[in-house]
Amino acid sequence: MRRKKFSASSHHTMSELNITPLLDLAFVLLVIFIITTAPAVNDLNISLPTAASRPKDAASKVNYITVDNAGKVFLNTVEMTEPELLRTLVEFRKADPDLNVVVRGDSRIQYQKIVGVLDVLVSANVSKVGLATEFAAN
Repeated sequence: MRRKKFSASSHHTMSELNITPLLDLAFVLLVIFIITTAPAVNDLNISLPTAASRPKDAASKVNYITVDNAGKVFLNTVEMTEPELLRTLVEFRKADPDLNVVVRGDSRIQYQKIVGVLDVLVSANVSKVGLATEFAAN
């Protein structure tokens, strides 16, 4: 009985798994998640009021004005007075005519403090203003 010899090149076993397409897919997904995930702004401890619906997020960079429960005003975590806030917003507006601002006021402060911040925004000619709320789960 004669055995047929097989060449080593025609019947080699696959000793390595090509994971390049898997790595490409993982990289693309990672980039998509990084781009679409907005940074959470929870650096100041305030209690936001609640709303029935959640507003759509803006696509461009947003500046946050926060009024805490003591009535202190912060622009992107920097405490400032209303005149300093006005000067800073005017400078930001010169750099970016399409300036977006979100006002985050603690639910326990007097509404007049928020109105004062809104007056500063009007004086600085900022037209894209949003009010931050938390989603009310019923």
